[in-house]
Amino acid sequence: MNKPLDDFVCVVTGGSRGIGKAIAIHLAKQGADVAITYASSKGPAEDVVTEIESLGCKSMAIQSDASKLEEAESMVSTVVDAWGKIDVLVNNAGITRDQLILRMSEQDWDQVLTTNLKSVFNGSKAVAKTMMRQRSGSVINVGSIIGLMGNAGQSNYAASKAGMIGFTKSFAKEFASRGIRANVIAPGYITTDMTESLDQKTLDAIKASIPMGEPGSADDVANLVSFLASNQSSYITGEVIRVDGGMAM
Repeated sequence: MNKPLDDFVCVVTGGSRGIGKAIAIHLAKQGADVAITYASSKGPAEDVVTEIESLGCKSMAIQSDASKLEEAESMVSTVVDAWGKIDVLVNNAGITRDQLILRMSEQDWDQVLTTNLKSVFNGSKAVAKTMMRQRSGSVINVGSIIGLMGNAGQSNYAASKAGMIGFTKSFAKEFASRGIRANVIAPGYITTDMTESLDQKTLDAIKASIPMGEPGSADDVANLVSFLASNQSSYITGEVIRVDGGMAM
């Protein structure tokens, strides 16, 4: 039985853990060959590759700093040389450096903007020529509802995710005539390894802010990525789609 992403080649940046890992594995379950990038987590990245290969799909892990254009270009060349094409790029790599504006250092501002926003420019620019030759492709940028709402203590993160939205819409307009789509997924509060350390009082406050009453899972995000990667979403571009249980409604 054919799967929606049979014969697709996908790349997921920051795919060694959390939401990125869930996305990579879900894409493979839908039939895709998946390359992931990682900054320093070689062991976890290799574990993801092993899991994907156990599903009968090809996989590779590439150490790459998403904030550097030359490394993004090298990553794209590595995948294309090995597998001949790239159908889907998921720009997922990101960090937080939370602090109130008056206490935030210039370094914390620059790091978050460079890692979260410049990386999207780098990856999208690097893959664009390949997708133009194919006259097809889907770029999926993992944003956040914080880019829509703002949040005290996260001005750098909010700016990076809001900037991602503007960039994605511009990219979508520039490349639509070449058969290339670009969309943003804006998760709300998603349970991951990074959130498990939160105390119960904080978790209760978060739940109270979600109309559906519970945090989402990484699989909730991965399901939408698979849809936007596939031909089922072939007439959708330039959109921002929230996965947040109504949190930013």
